[in-house]
Amino acid sequence: MAKVAFLGLGVMGYPMAGHLKNKGGHDVTVYNRTGAKAEKWVTQHGGKSAPTPKDAATGQDFVMACVGNDNDLREVTLGANGAFAGMKKGTVFVDHTTASAEIARELHAAATKAGFAFIDAPVSGGQAGAENGVLTVMCGGEAEPFGRAEKVIASYARACNLLGTPGAGQLAKMVNQICIAGLVQGLAEGIHFAKQAGLDVEKLIATISKGAAQSWQMENRYKTMNAGKFDFGFAVDWMRKDLGICLSEARRNGANLPITALIDQFYSEVQKMGGKRWDTSSLIARLER
Repeated sequence: MAKVAFLGLGVMGYPMAGHLKNKGGHDVTVYNRTGAKAEKWVTQHGGKSAPTPKDAATGQDFVMACVGNDNDLREVTLGANGAFAGMKKGTVFVDHTTASAEIARELHAAATKAGFAFIDAPVSGGQAGAENGVLTVMCGGEAEPFGRAEKVIASYARACNLLGTPGAGQLAKMVNQICIAGLVQGLAEGIHFAKQAGLDVEKLIATISKGAAQSWQMENRYKTMNAGKFDFGFAVDWMRKDLGICLSEARRNGANLPITALIDQFYSEVQKMGGKRWDTSSLIARLER
């Protein structure tokens, strides 16, 4: 059992922190910008809540975070009330936010200077993966603190790998989102084409999902895409944030991402259709306007 703080109780962080307490058996202290959410978590799971990230991080062995973006991450780590101000030497900070590789390197440098470790560890698997404790975690940082953190991360992950130096976890998550964007657009076009051609979508998917076209997106999203239901899952707003990070990094490293850039624009059209909070599978709604 370890002493763990968890910062950020959104749709991902709330169940992840719950798995740390219930499955991992850890001593968990939570912080959330909206205090009522933290109190609700404590009522449901036990543990403690803290009024600031610094208070949550003080005296802990590990500090986990899952917040919105680079600015949110700076807010909970740096400054007088940030987690870094309360962390002791030898502690490991594990950041599950999907953010830029730049901030991962920036916070790693600040942590190293202060005498503790920083692992960038974005996750894949969505809300369902968080709730079921089966996330995939992509990490960047040093091997020794990763080895310690991996045992704690196991409370909510089915796969957790160290992929390189600081920032490598965020770069890996960018690859993940690039691949997902193309898959969702391909599936949207396929289902749209099938409907226009008068095919039975259920029979079609039952057949082609046994072959090379099979994917997680096909298995988990074709029914709702076919039905035009999108009020769940990973929001278009968050996907656009992630694709923006991918495209910014590509401008820095010289990668050519023509399909990713195009699909990002398709998602902007979905936003204008009122789909900011729709699941990413809503790309099909754009085709069926």
